[in-house]
Amino acid sequence: MRYNASVMSTAIFPFENSFAGLAPAFYTRLMPTALPAPYLVAVSPSAAKLLGIAPEALATEDAAAILIGNRVAERSQPLAAVYSGHQFGVWAGQLGDGRAILLGELASTEGPMELQLKGAGMTPYSRMGDGRAVLRSSIREFLCSEAMHGLGIPTTRALSVVGSDQGVVRESIETAAVVVRMAPTFVRFGSFEHWYYNRKPDELKQLADYVIERYYPQLLQEENPYAALLEEVTRRTARMIAHWQAVGFMHGVMNTDNMSILGQTLDYGPFGFMEGFDANHICNHSDDQGRYSYANQPQIGHWNCYALAQALLPLIGEVELTQEALDVYQPEFARHIDQLLHAKLGLSTVQDGDRELLDALFAVLQANHTDFTIFFRRLSGLRAASAAGDEPLRDLFVDRPAFDQWAERYRARLRAENSDDAARKLAMDQVNPKYVLRNYMAQVAIERAQNKDFSEVERLLALLERPFDEQPENEHYAGFPPDWSNQLSVSCSS
Repeated sequence: MRYNASVMSTAIFPFENSFAGLAPAFYTRLMPTALPAPYLVAVSPSAAKLLGIAPEALATEDAAAILIGNRVAERSQPLAAVYSGHQFGVWAGQLGDGRAILLGELASTEGPMELQLKGAGMTPYSRMGDGRAVLRSSIREFLCSEAMHGLGIPTTRALSVVGSDQGVVRESIETAAVVVRMAPTFVRFGSFEHWYYNRKPDELKQLADYVIERYYPQLLQEENPYAALLEEVTRRTARMIAHWQAVGFMHGVMNTDNMSILGQTLDYGPFGFMEGFDANHICNHSDDQGRYSYANQPQIGHWNCYALAQALLPLIGEVELTQEALDVYQPEFARHIDQLLHAKLGLSTVQDGDRELLDALFAVLQANHTDFTIFFRRLSGLRAASAAGDEPLRDLFVDRPAFDQWAERYRARLRAENSDDAARKLAMDQVNPKYVLRNYMAQVAIERAQNKDFSEVERLLALLERPFDEQPENEHYAGFPPDWSNQLSVSCSS
């Protein structure tokens, strides 16, 4: 073990660490590797409030040292967890926290919350990596974690980003940074796969019992708590991915080691929000086969649940019970995406023909590569009685007659439930965001931060905390992406 970070005591971080109570085989205890001359890039006031910490308390030199891993709070028990996983559908064997170190848990208004340093140096699980994260990827994860929370999508949170001018080799030389991630737990599907494929039934059971007792205690009363665990995780995963689809979010790397056992969005790398609609869009340029395209996300979520089921089968004991738990995925996803899409269209009832109306909409969006976020936001302005005022919507389509044809079907559907234009607009604007984290927005913030100007990071953080609000002073963020953004690409190194 390497202890090259000094230890300090601070009342701000009174850590506990329940994961450290598991057997030593589950992790390696080690200290973060220090970085020179740390500087604070950003703090999320919302995440800090969750922990009962004043944001200004994190702006001190001592706090920045802890948030980058140069100092460790006295009660912290830093560790890197081991896990395995399927990557791009192929068994990858042992993985683990190759650049992440868990500090411990803090009390929050939502229960104990783990804090994890991402980019804190090499661990025994780093394989060929350097254990570091760069400023670019850290800002992207920080902003998207908080943006997803603002959208109401289950996600890990991000407390802060702290940078250093130390060079890190990627495609070019970049500077290092550490993002502090927050979640009730960072246990993932691959955590269970690790013990299953290594034929360690005792450790598999210990992990499952820990997860159930700590995060799903209601399942202890079930006849088969392990089958109940699989069913609940399957449901949560289906609902999470339905949320992704409804806002046009693409994860980019849905490996089983990136799937949270709590059904939270985990590990923001080559993510993206849909711009010109293309169901087959691949946001990750490392994904040569398109496994993780937008259209494939629902079925990959199901596939990942099967991988978890295989790992839990020895504990569940019966193939039939395991299959029954998995069978909840498709109806749960279908039910949830249907609810979300009805809300996006401002439909308060379910009627015959709704599925065909939705299918026709996505067909015309696909044919015209219409901007996903702008279309749904503008749709709330459509009038049920007439096409007057349709111009802002029609302007989004090359084939305007095709849109007109669909709009008439939609208008007839609205009249069938006596929809009120004003009430419907209010409801639709509460579920169709005006602002999402487009790649170009993150890129602008990154480039300014690389020159020590962090104002754009702060501005975007404040913007994305309220994505459904009009925010007229920020109107320019709601427009079409600039032409130069077409040249941007993200990959597994992002």
